[in-house]
Amino acid sequence: MTKTGQTIATTGAAEWGCTTDGRLDVAAGLVQLSTLVQNIYARVSERHDLTPVQAKLLCVLLGGPKGMAELANGFGVEKAALTGLMDRAERRGLAQRSPVPGDRRAVQVTLTDAGRQAAIAFHGEVGDELSHLTASLGPDDREHFRTTMAEIIDRCETAR
Repeated sequence: MTKTGQTIATTGAAEWGCTTDGRLDVAAGLVQLSTLVQNIYARVSERHDLTPVQAKLLCVLLGGPKGMAELANGFGVEKAALTGLMDRAERRGLAQRSPVPGDRRAVQVTLTDAGRQAAIAFHGEVGDELSHLTASLGPDDREHFRTTMAEIIDRCETAR
């Protein structure tokens, strides 16, 4: 079997996080899947002349304007670190900061037209590449994977 298959040959099983019967441990499988996703994300980002964090920023902003504090919280960084990211995005003409009406201290971030085009192109390409990860699954298995993944994400977001 392959390293990405449901089972892995017992040779080197511990190295891949397998149980003694050669089955992939759930935690190790999630780590490997995360690595695959991050590698795809990084490759597509590079093809679009973006860093992965710039690509994430653009995709987040596709949902509409966000405040700097909200973005910093979502990225898990201090506002100062987000300021550097925004400085670079603005220099490239991808995003812009503007004051929030009625709140002198608040700043919101929006995509420029170029940023929206870049975000849509990146999002589409990364989506196409990620779909290859589940392409070998049948429709029922793919739907089961999707619903299980959604349940896990929902539980984690609810626990915050």
